[in-house]
Amino acid sequence: MHPRFSVISDSTAVATLALLLPLCGFAQAPESVAQTTPSAKVTTTKTWASRRTPDGQPDLQGIWSNASNVPLQRPVEGQSGRGGPRVAQAAGQLEVHYDLGQYGLDRSHEKVAEDTRLSLVTTPDGRIPPLVPEAQKRAALRAAYNREHQWDGPESRPLAERCILWPNEGPPMLPPGYNPNVEIVESPGYVAIEQEMIHDVRLIPTDGRPHLPTQVRQLMGDSVGHWEGNTLVVDTTNFTGRTAFQNSSESLHVVERFTRTAEDALLYEFTADDPHTWATPWSAQVVWAKTAGPLYEYACHEANYGMKNNLSGARAVEKKAVEEVANKPAN
Repeated sequence: MHPRFSVISDSTAVATLALLLPLCGFAQAPESVAQTTPSAKVTTTKTWASRRTPDGQPDLQGIWSNASNVPLQRPVEGQSGRGGPRVAQAAGQLEVHYDLGQYGLDRSHEKVAEDTRLSLVTTPDGRIPPLVPEAQKRAALRAAYNREHQWDGPESRPLAERCILWPNEGPPMLPPGYNPNVEIVESPGYVAIEQEMIHDVRLIPTDGRPHLPTQVRQLMGDSVGHWEGNTLVVDTTNFTGRTAFQNSSESLHVVERFTRTAEDALLYEFTADDPHTWATPWSAQVVWAKTAGPLYEYACHEANYGMKNNLSGARAVEKKAVEEVANKPAN
């Protein structure tokens, strides 16, 4: 196994990353890291001629890095510009335990497209619209349930900790904390997108078929695509409530646009719409940089050591509490 992934076999590492996930979210590197990151200058001239596949479609194929130094949202007043204080805190906690460079987890190992924007979100204020009251209530109930039941069993642990699905895999796809490479492969009637973080492949039909019936729900939704000029447009519906992208509901609807703008650059855009979560749809853009690859195996599997240790630790705490009550002297 490549050394950059050996951290996965370390139970402490998995548990630490799982605990840091809520802090990182779709985290970008903190300012101190971003300043030392080698950026890939990409050419986006209008005179670049689009490549074509043998069946005549725009050629998006190859391995791309969607790493970005741009935060998802524009920082509010009082926060640092690149990544924000919470991300810096999370990175600092990781660095206490690991030499990130040893495992290939620091930004010097990634190719980052040059981007001077203040946020990936493209709304006028650069921020995700506030949650509607229904979504606020849903988020509060979920948080309250997790406080009481998060250690009940494997099913109560987050999907990422169970190695089922990480938030960056989407759709929409946003830069992960590390392992940002994405491989695109095309064939007549299909586009396949494989993500290094953590292991999933989206097989997107482009043959004009409709969405699955509404009662069929999937964690990554149901994606169907079509071509608009040089752009691949992917429409995804049929999510589950467990997907919860930015607190979304089953009504989440995502439209993605993939446009190769140069030999070494691809513009990824998406619009997220969910009337049960946000009052208005919102959009974001990420510039992807061409990279040599290859993709490496991320050996994350359900029932990993970190989750086992977390649950056994919870059982030990419960046992100790029972013993303390039983041994407490009677008044």
